Amino acid sequence: MPKQDHTMTGQCRCGQVQFKITATPIMTAACHCAGCQVMSSSAFSLTAMIPGNAFEVTQGDPVIGGLHGPDQHHFFCPHCMTWMFTRIEGIDAFVNVRPTLLEDNRWTTPFIETMTRNRLSWVSTPAQYQFDEFPPMDRLQELMDAFSAAQD
Repeated sequence: MPKQDHTMTGQCRCGQVQFKITATPIMTAACHCAGCQVMSSSAFSLTAMIPGNAFEVTQGDPVIGGLHGPDQHHFFCPHCMTWMFTRIEGIDAFVNVRPTLLEDNRWTTPFIETMTRNRLSWVSTPAQYQFDEFPPMDRLQELMDAFSAAQD
């Protein structure tokens, strides 16, 4: 996994929207919710939780797509429509980035799985923690600490 002083870069499929990350990820996850399955056209979506102040779009202007609700804002490239990242309303501490868009994505193994009650029967990941829904908020710090310790 990249260390604190490592800058990571990524882009959408066509390259018109690019971004930069300047801090170590907080945690990685695979989400099996029906919404992520549909938006990713896959069995689950991968997420790298990035500190909010360490994420920057460096080229292009992503647009909101997918679910247009008041709580989550899913950002896409306006040209190729790649789902790039998600911001959760009222939570500036992190941005959920699709880690497969990173130039170096070999380290992006999911640490936790969420919404496993929707997991397709043939899917398995090496995630160390599984949750039927989203993890309880009072466990987030414990999970982030465990993720950090596992990276050393």
